[in-house]
Amino acid sequence: MRVSTCFAACLLLASPVAAAPFHHAFGEWREYNRDWLAACPDVINEDATDFYGTSCFASTGSQELNGSGLPAYKLTVLRNRLTGDLDIAVTVAADGVETDTSRPMIFAFSGQAPMALDFTTDLETRYNTTNQYFIADPARRDQMIALMKERNALTLTVPLTGGSAPTKAVWLSMRGVLASLDFMSAYARKVTQY
Repeated sequence: MRVSTCFAACLLLASPVAAAPFHHAFGEWREYNRDWLAACPDVINEDATDFYGTSCFASTGSQELNGSGLPAYKLTVLRNRLTGDLDIAVTVAADGVETDTSRPMIFAFSGQAPMALDFTTDLETRYNTTNQYFIADPARRDQMIALMKERNALTLTVPLTGGSAPTKAVWLSMRGVLASLDFMSAYARKVTQY
């Protein structure tokens, strides 16, 4: 009897814990979904000049951290709280390197042919950022979101200048993206009353 109780306890500890939304001290609703963190700020600021004012967002990041202790590379899905539209952004925040925008960024989902996205036509910066790249074409963005829902991982190859290598291959998990999309949909209109 003792062995089966121990085995059951080990299984329980090894199983992922179900996510539960909670209110964070930073002033947003959050939910951890496996390898993704989803968040919706307490307020909707329709006059905001950045995505934070009108969007919920969910991100997964690289194992590699930068000097600030944040992921050096990050993939984010944003949901506009006013329209419901989705966006995808890649953030390059590694120390000592810059993105080489003369060469494409490569997205390779597990079991899928790699897709090369050019910085002049396929990717764009928004909101006065210099290291966050959004997918410009809505059809390609929708294709990426469909692949994110279907696949378990993405290898992102980022072209770089500086550093010791011309590219950086970054493995990003898609485990938790579906639950994060559900959370953003459910919390898009939720605001906290003070």
